[in-house]
Amino acid sequence: MSSWRGKRKDEENHASDGDTEAHEPPKKTAKRDSSSDDSSDDIVVCEISKNRRVTVRNWNGKVIVDIREFYVKDGKQMPGKKGISLPMDQWNVLRSHVDEIDKVVNETA
Repeated sequence: MSSWRGKRKDEENHASDGDTEAHEPPKKTAKRDSSSDDSSDDIVVCEISKNRRVTVRNWNGKVIVDIREFYVKDGKQMPGKKGISLPMDQWNVLRSHVDEIDKVVNETA
């Protein structure tokens, strides 16, 4: 059994609709570079730690709550791969369970 971790095939097929798109490199890197210069849509809500922050941003016309690690490159704070971007429906589910999460955390601690 292989220990390689990556996308499952059904996720890859679901992510691309056309045959030519499946072989193109991800477009995230170009957007990441341009968004680092123009971060007016990103609202930093809080810094969880030195390298982690919560931001709210508009991405592809949708509001996203982004909890992400950042790193410094050439003196600029850049978003890292480690993190999660929650669309509003998922954010609302998480928010509605905060009391339950707190209860379990307090019982476990």
